[in-house]
Amino acid sequence: MRIGVPKEVKANELRVALTPESVAALSARGHKLFVETGAGNAIGAPDEAYIKHGATIVADEPAVFEAAELIVKVKEPQPHERKMLSESQILFTYLHLA
Repeated sequence: MRIGVPKEVKANELRVALTPESVAALSARGHKLFVETGAGNAIGAPDEAYIKHGATIVADEPAVFEAAELIVKVKEPQPHERKMLSESQILFTYLHLA
């Protein structure tokens, strides 16, 4: 599966959906990981750490959404992110529906 990890854009959200170690575990099982550049900076996980563990770093959000079958996020997708989702994609995230 092609898994995409965009940088979180919700205000004050510094987490990232997958750590480099998570990427390593998924890569070892044959998945392709696409991580937006800088997605892990706030947790001390630079792009190089993701590359070392098997991810491909992509330039921006649209590139992540374009490359992936599964989008993995921490927070609910923001309006501009929802527009990038296609019907064929799977979204794995916390949805605050209240």
